[in-house]
Amino acid sequence: MSWGEDDGETAHMNGKPAAQVVEEPCVVTKSTDVEALGERGSGFRKQTDIQDFYKIRDECLAEGKLWEDPEFEAVDSSIFFSRSPPRPFEWKRPMEIVDNPRLFVEGATRFDVQQGELGDCWLLAAVANLTLQPTLFHQVVPDDQSFVDKYAGIFHFRFWQYGRWVDVVVDDRLPTCYGKLVYLHSSQSNEFWSALLEKAYAKLHGSYEALKGGSTCEAMEDFTGGVSEMYDLEKPPSNLFQILLKAFERNSLMGCSIEPDPSVTEMQTAEGLVKGHAYSITRVQYVDINTPNTQGKIPLLRLRNPWGNEAEWTGAWSDKSPEWRFIPESEKQEIGLVFEEDGEFWMSYRD
Repeated sequence: MSWGEDDGETAHMNGKPAAQVVEEPCVVTKSTDVEALGERGSGFRKQTDIQDFYKIRDECLAEGKLWEDPEFEAVDSSIFFSRSPPRPFEWKRPMEIVDNPRLFVEGATRFDVQQGELGDCWLLAAVANLTLQPTLFHQVVPDDQSFVDKYAGIFHFRFWQYGRWVDVVVDDRLPTCYGKLVYLHSSQSNEFWSALLEKAYAKLHGSYEALKGGSTCEAMEDFTGGVSEMYDLEKPPSNLFQILLKAFERNSLMGCSIEPDPSVTEMQTAEGLVKGHAYSITRVQYVDINTPNTQGKIPLLRLRNPWGNEAEWTGAWSDKSPEWRFIPESEKQEIGLVFEEDGEFWMSYRD
């Protein structure tokens, strides 16, 4: 297992397993700390005027129209840059997909991140982790927007680029096929913050296809303004678990993956893990255990597969594995233990 990156299309550093932790987030303190997309130094070459979210929204509300983004149009080239779509995609606004669209349904959680047909698990692992830190989350996903109050078909998201926060605006037209979202979506059919965030990140990079394959470390830096650390697991520090535990306690974002098989994309191991696929680390914990053969504390990790389905670890400490019988009920409640086919699972750090 390697701790940190990637996707089936992503290579490890020097072909070796690596560990990544992102720390020291840079928090926006005032509105002037954020550059609008297209401003000098924002890293985006504008084709039209600087896209100021509040100005555009107010103009659309005054004119009674829904905004259409001239910088990232609802066309095939916004999806693919190297080829045509494999089948016809139709761009639809959430109100055309469901009856009651919402940006959030009962808040944002890691289970709102369900991977679609795009190989951007490296990004989605970071998105899922972002939901664990409310301050960081609402820095990236501002809470001054909705499908109810002042809705004008425009939303905005903030990413750390070139040493500054950049505000990226998008309209809410999303790629669909047969009435369903093609890419990132929530487990709640009427929740759209995650799909719109992915669209904003795709706009920042030029297209959805540009997100195929990447580093979770890069995405976490873009979400935090923090600095990443990488560890080679072929030569790990002896106190790596303590490093991970301390990072978790400091609200750092973390991810992991298995080194990919160059001959097979996303091959599943005998114990349910997927090679070359990014996972979020959602908890780091010492757990008390008391058996005839083992007493004391064992180091466990809780991981989440952005597929959000039954593709989970099936070895020791997996869902419903016998090891959990030796953990006190109070401990299970404290760590929020649940067994569902939701992509999240526990495993021993030693595995």
